[in-house]
Amino acid sequence: MKLNNKITNIIAACLLLFVFLICLFSMKGDSLTMDELAHLPAGYSYLTQKDMRLNPEHPPLVKDLAAFPLLFIKGIHFPSDIKAWKEDINGQWDFGNKFLFHSGNPADKMIFWGRIPMILLLVLLGFYVFKWARELFGNGAALLALFLFSFSPTFLAHGRLVTTDVGAALGAFVATYYFVKSLNNPSKRNIIFAGIALGIAELLKFTLIILIPFFGFLGLVWWLFKTRRFWQTVKIIILVFIIGYILVWPVYQYHVWNYPPERQASDIKFMLASHPIQSLGPLLSRAAEIPVVRAYAQYLLGLSLVFQRGIGGNTTYFLGEVSAGGWKNYFPVVYSIKEPLTFHILTIIALLYAAWLIKKPFWQNTFGRFKAWLQAHFTEFSMLTFIFIYWAFSEISDLNIGVRHLLPVFPFTFLLVSAMVANILKEPFLKLNPVRSIRFLSGVKYSLLGILILWQAISVVSVYPSFLAYFNESVGGPKNGYIYTVDSNLDWGQDLKRLVSWTNESGVNKIYVDYFGGTDAEYYLKEKFAPWNGTKNPNELPKGSYLAVSATFLQGGRGEPANGFDSPTGYYNWLNSYSPIAKIGYSIFVYKIDQL
Repeated sequence: MKLNNKITNIIAACLLLFVFLICLFSMKGDSLTMDELAHLPAGYSYLTQKDMRLNPEHPPLVKDLAAFPLLFIKGIHFPSDIKAWKEDINGQWDFGNKFLFHSGNPADKMIFWGRIPMILLLVLLGFYVFKWARELFGNGAALLALFLFSFSPTFLAHGRLVTTDVGAALGAFVATYYFVKSLNNPSKRNIIFAGIALGIAELLKFTLIILIPFFGFLGLVWWLFKTRRFWQTVKIIILVFIIGYILVWPVYQYHVWNYPPERQASDIKFMLASHPIQSLGPLLSRAAEIPVVRAYAQYLLGLSLVFQRGIGGNTTYFLGEVSAGGWKNYFPVVYSIKEPLTFHILTIIALLYAAWLIKKPFWQNTFGRFKAWLQAHFTEFSMLTFIFIYWAFSEISDLNIGVRHLLPVFPFTFLLVSAMVANILKEPFLKLNPVRSIRFLSGVKYSLLGILILWQAISVVSVYPSFLAYFNESVGGPKNGYIYTVDSNLDWGQDLKRLVSWTNESGVNKIYVDYFGGTDAEYYLKEKFAPWNGTKNPNELPKGSYLAVSATFLQGGRGEPANGFDSPTGYYNWLNSYSPIAKIGYSIFVYKIDQL
């Protein structure tokens, strides 16, 4: 089936409009999630104070974009006199709470407008997914790739939140697009664009430092297999890196403009005191007092904090266990249950088709055949390499808090799967009666693809607006997700306002709350709110009282300790004898405590 450019453009525009609208309307009922509490206020502090003392472990660009609309909201008060700003070292959580909920500011209005630029970043990524797929594989593959993107529950969930994960996917994908383009056609324009794209990527997420060795490796392969022009390849790589990191300087310079150098130096020394490289803190602290390099000192602080946290891990629940050290099967499992089955089926089909294309045993003339394939498919090789490297680093990391950390590999995977499926649709397979077999098999193949596409669309849209809690049918959908994993896979605090609506509809006048998220529960529940945490004695709960517990805390208090984990567990096992009377958006469990 051939699609002309006009029809293709119309369908693509409709898909991108769908992404914008469904994100816009679905996020209106979401409460502030955990990381947004740090990111949005930090971004506002950057733009108005030119001071990056808050949230240095993430680059500023996403936060700046989110905070930009807030500059047009009149009457926002910046609490520069509070301890979290004046005295605390990176007091991002306390500052965010005070700024949004306890300074007389219009919190809901600020949150809503802060999320709009995030949706626009998501749409921009969708545009580049379509653009690159179309250039490489044609209209059909481009539309399939864009569909997989548009109906990705993980992108729809995180593309409307003030966080850096979608920004990371955008940065990795666009930077790779322009870098490969600069290798293919090393014009000044392409090299400059590649450098700018790399610089922007490094300003979106620190994990994209992986692009430096990745681009270096691609350059090496390009020289060895595609061209023998060594110095030309080296020149491209060096210029791209120089342009990228020249761009980093003015952005960070703006963000430390009013950050007192002595305060910056002392903050760096404190935050890196436990870093595995002990000399790093004093070195960057001294650099912070040198005007010309203090911007890079702040950049390197953030980069160092990311490596430090990746090694340190994060306490979370997974498959019945609680651990701070992570699990080697974490990302493969959450990827398999958090992404739609249609996508997994298409991936398997694409892999089987790729294996079938090899035909000969892989050990026959392996190098020669690989060289020929690579020379003809360098771009696909680049994508596969990034997917492999990023997955490998994710497996090494002990930071197991969400499938969102895999988002940078998603666009590349969408393109490669779509390309293989598009080729399968063109492949007749049967040769006995070419005309009849092509007609018959084409009808069957398009029908099967249509069924799979419809299945994914229904599966994803049916969880509206709770895309964050999406789990595929293999585990029974979102209602069973908490059994397997929590945190940003299911429960990031997005359902607090829905809990408030439930208390109003149910006539509940007081409710004990153990809430995980970025919102101030008392701000919304007001006099109905009673604080609770899992370490308290359940006998303190009055008979007939209501208790709301976030899934992250609930499962963290019921999971078994993993090997080496010695913090308290089991403190919510007493709730096993109760059945929740309500589940709010899949992430908050409400119990009525009749007796203990």
